[in-house]
Amino acid sequence: MKLLILTQKIDENDDVLGFMHGWVKEFARRCDEVTVICLERREHRLPKNTRVLSLGKEEGRSRLKYLWNFYRYIISERRRYDAVFVHMNHEYVLLGGVIWRMFGKKVALWYAHGHAPLSLRVAERLSHLVFASTRSGFRLQSEKLKVIGQGIDTEAFPFTERQEHEGFRILVVGRISPVKDYETLIRAVARLLQEGKDISLTVVGGAGLPEQEAYLVKLKKLTEELGITDHVRFAGSVPNVRILEYLKNADCFANTSNTGSLDKAMAEAMATGLIVLSSNIAMREVLGEHSDALMFPPGDDIALAERLRTVMSMNATKRKELGERLRAIITEQHSLPRFVDTIISSIDAV
Repeated sequence: MKLLILTQKIDENDDVLGFMHGWVKEFARRCDEVTVICLERREHRLPKNTRVLSLGKEEGRSRLKYLWNFYRYIISERRRYDAVFVHMNHEYVLLGGVIWRMFGKKVALWYAHGHAPLSLRVAERLSHLVFASTRSGFRLQSEKLKVIGQGIDTEAFPFTERQEHEGFRILVVGRISPVKDYETLIRAVARLLQEGKDISLTVVGGAGLPEQEAYLVKLKKLTEELGITDHVRFAGSVPNVRILEYLKNADCFANTSNTGSLDKAMAEAMATGLIVLSSNIAMREVLGEHSDALMFPPGDDIALAERLRTVMSMNATKRKELGERLRAIITEQHSLPRFVDTIISSIDAV
């Protein structure tokens, strides 16, 4: 197969989209040729059978220039790909779907978010296949949908035995955004600190937009009001390739996101054997038999504090056993090789 991939950014050091570098490498192992069209191109080390074409954001190009480059690439490169894989940005399908179908190209869309705008329905019609990590990550009814899990590089995120240390370390990874509902997590931590628990919270994630910066200010103010600033650390943006360092040093990963789709950071944490707690509805599909014990209602800091107490009360052996079961979920259902194989075989079968 000769594959065209469209994505927002190629940068192995990016804090949010760095994982895409690994995805492209895995596709390149299974394809004769891979061409990537991205909005922004930064640091990358990809196989020789891979080319990365940028629409020009890193050079400060205008949106009109982005559009010009998009059509120039998909038309001029048409003999170098037979199938198209669009990652998340369904707008690319709206722009190029008709042209790709005229050229006889197979079009596959990856979409994993609880939001389902009308434009997504149009993109679904123009696509031959739609892939999602969980059923809740694609809310439209479609015979084209294939739920295939998340593509996690289980070698980059190996099982890790936690070392003994003082205090209980809670970690969360994700952009600083109101949809993440970090207030609930901070309040749960405050409750446990008031009980005399020796705990700390590290929040890894950047705030790039003005509304995100404002939200970060709000969160820091909340920690001051609750008197827990010494126990909460905002680490800022961290490249995806360095997230493992934080996961190794944590005792629990707590996620209060309300996106309604599987959070990749949660799956990476599970891959390392880290116990995860979540209020995200999509995690019920992932956690299966463990969902009742590891999930809590959205916005309920009392319930989250109770789940944290339970994890804290576990001895090292029990935590390791649970961590191994969570790791098994990822290796069996969400590993990157399985993920890419499923996508390629599904496109082949169309």
